[in-house]
Amino acid sequence: MTEQTPQLSPLHERHLAAGAKLADFGGWSMPLEYAGGGVIAEHTAVRQGVGLFDVSHLGTGTVRGPGAADLVNRCLTNDLGRIGPGQAQYTLCCRPDGEEHAGGVVDDLIAYLHAEDDVLLVPNAANSAEVLARLAAAAPAGVTVTDRHTEVAVLALQGPRSAEVLAAVGLPGALDYMAFAGTQGGGDVTVCRTGYTGEHGYELLVAADRAGELWDALLAAGELEQIRPCGLGARDTLRTEMGYPLHGHELSVEITPVQARSGWAVGWGKEQFWGRDALLAERAAGPARQLWGLRAPGRGIPRPGMAVLDAAGERVGVVTSGTFSPTLRAGIALALLDTAADPAPGRELAVDVRGRTSPVEVVKPPFVPSHVR
Repeated sequence: MTEQTPQLSPLHERHLAAGAKLADFGGWSMPLEYAGGGVIAEHTAVRQGVGLFDVSHLGTGTVRGPGAADLVNRCLTNDLGRIGPGQAQYTLCCRPDGEEHAGGVVDDLIAYLHAEDDVLLVPNAANSAEVLARLAAAAPAGVTVTDRHTEVAVLALQGPRSAEVLAAVGLPGALDYMAFAGTQGGGDVTVCRTGYTGEHGYELLVAADRAGELWDALLAAGELEQIRPCGLGARDTLRTEMGYPLHGHELSVEITPVQARSGWAVGWGKEQFWGRDALLAERAAGPARQLWGLRAPGRGIPRPGMAVLDAAGERVGVVTSGTFSPTLRAGIALALLDTAADPAPGRELAVDVRGRTSPVEVVKPPFVPSHVR
């Protein structure tokens, strides 16, 4: 079997010039960290100042035509009727009732509502094609679903000084949380007040052939703010401190929104969305397992796949994400814990580190305060 060549970001040459260490993310070769600092320095820049990420591996797709918003609303979990044009919404694509693992999460994504006949979707890299294919199969006549993954680049400008940098390049920053605005009639750059770090920040969507120009301008404008280009290693430590789920770890076709504490992204009152019956039944019965945080009091760092044990040494869960928290200077993790084990904040458990137990304490995320709103 021939190994597939990773897709390159439109900023690939700039990453190489900056000494980036590259890794595969959903079939894309993307920066993990940059020379001259590494993950901890990049993480700290976002928490204290400003950082710039290339997240062009994220998918982009348009749903257009009469009834486009209605199609998205009757398929994906969140209620698109709660927002208006110029607003974005976090939502989930779940397995439909009747499929294996009904209610399991195919992907989590952001929906940008431009108009009732125009919705932009930003799913994750590895699942983009499947999400768009499912929507295309469900689309009525006149509604077109188009994959624009390689046409659109996505940058994330994150941190308490991000608004100043955005203003310096003449882009709109005075936006409510999850609101977006376009420049040049919406044709050049779309700026949305969102992100994946827990800090005040923005995600910028731009044509792939203009991504380099925008990247350069933001880095130049941010010099006084000591801006840093940041890789996906820091993105992961930042999101873990917030308790934000990552598909393939805290969300999957075998992990439902109810288990992952993502029920807030489900329009429970809607009459229709994929996986509705299965999710309503699970919510009513209570999930058999649920997402919690773990914090290590010592030097140990929990890692994905490690078993979580109670005081008697019985397995009561599994670590889904684990890392060293640069902010707390401690090991932290997200874990799915059995509800029968009665987990609660402050409870002492342990993780199995190759046959050796390492103590952890149950925490309800976020691990550090959020500043997104």
